[in-house]
Amino acid sequence: MKVTVIGTGYVGLTTGVALAYIGHYVTCVDRNESLIEKLNIGEIPIHEPGLVDLLHDSSSHLRFSSDFNLEEASADVILICVGTPTQQNGDADLRYVEECAYTIGSALPEGHEVVIVNKSTVPVGSARRVIMIVNSVLTDRGVSANLYVASNPEFLREGAALNDTFYPDRIVIGADEKWAVKTLYEMYAPILEQTFIPPAGLPRTDGQPLPVLVTTNPTSAELVKYASNTFLAMKVSFANEISGISERVGADITEVMKAVGLDRRIGTRYLGAGAGWGGSCFGKDLKALNALGKQYGYDMPLVDATISANYRQRRIIVEKLQQLLKVIRGSVITLWGLSFKPDTDDLRDAPAIEIAKMLIDLGARVRAYDPVAMDRSRREHQELNIEYADSPVESIQGADAVVLMTEWEIFKKLDWNQIVKCMQQPVLIDGRNFYNPSLLINYGINYVGIGR
Repeated sequence: MKVTVIGTGYVGLTTGVALAYIGHYVTCVDRNESLIEKLNIGEIPIHEPGLVDLLHDSSSHLRFSSDFNLEEASADVILICVGTPTQQNGDADLRYVEECAYTIGSALPEGHEVVIVNKSTVPVGSARRVIMIVNSVLTDRGVSANLYVASNPEFLREGAALNDTFYPDRIVIGADEKWAVKTLYEMYAPILEQTFIPPAGLPRTDGQPLPVLVTTNPTSAELVKYASNTFLAMKVSFANEISGISERVGADITEVMKAVGLDRRIGTRYLGAGAGWGGSCFGKDLKALNALGKQYGYDMPLVDATISANYRQRRIIVEKLQQLLKVIRGSVITLWGLSFKPDTDDLRDAPAIEIAKMLIDLGARVRAYDPVAMDRSRREHQELNIEYADSPVESIQGADAVVLMTEWEIFKKLDWNQIVKCMQQPVLIDGRNFYNPSLLINYGINYVGIGR
């Protein structure tokens, strides 16, 4: 099958490479010419485990282009995978999706049959908006084509995007026409039926059930993504809220949530208390869902509470430092980890960045070490004047406190005797409940977790 992917961010690049690996002929299009030049020589713009190797393994079925022309428009399926940033009112900004629709309409050949897929996270009604724009452009051109538009939301976790692509829980297709569903089933068949040879380093788990295919209308599919991310964010915020009462009554949030998660109706995942969620999806999607509710005069207090509980966690980290150090101004505070989660260099809505801003505003001197995200932080947050170190040990030389913000494995493999000797004060705030408190306390570290 011939597939064109518009956009080479996390979703577009991962999806395009994976579809090429399972045998489709894929063209990834991005108007950023320098980015396309890098991709054509095997360099990727993001840190995603396994993606460089898979790009190499899929090269015979994969090409990159900065132009969307007749060849790209002649695909069987065109996937729109561009950004939908948040507007001031919280709603998703569809300018890039709409630009794609105009571009597609301007290039489709006479009589061509194609499924146009919204894979970007888009508000309800976006599929209708895309087909309206494409048809309008075709009418102006005097061209007739057989168009089908579908919503096919992604459920990829950064740092595990390839695993989620090849071994998903479900694939959701929202379309009004059977031909569109049939075409997308054929595109995803090797994944739905698990007939492909697993890539090196990404083995299929024994006994893993086949992905479920969910077919529905475009509106329901569009809402699925927002509802899924809101529920996951709600679980994290719930754990964080319970962590506050755990501290006050003397409970351990890790033990509480372990027992709660063993209830099969609840599940163990996304119940880790800490500095809160971040990244490009949760905050943006919750705001968009809230904005949708307001458009229909419908209050969504659970969504509001989920957002509030999350951002409170960042202030709590600073408050814990104030309680321990008494005076933040003039203190040297080290952040271990900058990315919003391990195995990615993504800093969008990263709790560490906001906490760094708060500490700098309070007069602290902030140092940081992250094994992957420091170069991105230097480029994207020059205004913060964060000091960057070459190793965890270098980062805490003379520090008054260290805050674990991202649970990279490197932060577990440390010589704690050396850490204690290097620090001005052996204070550690565990913003992810990553460590065994007893172990660190035995080394003489003043350990403080979240809800412990």
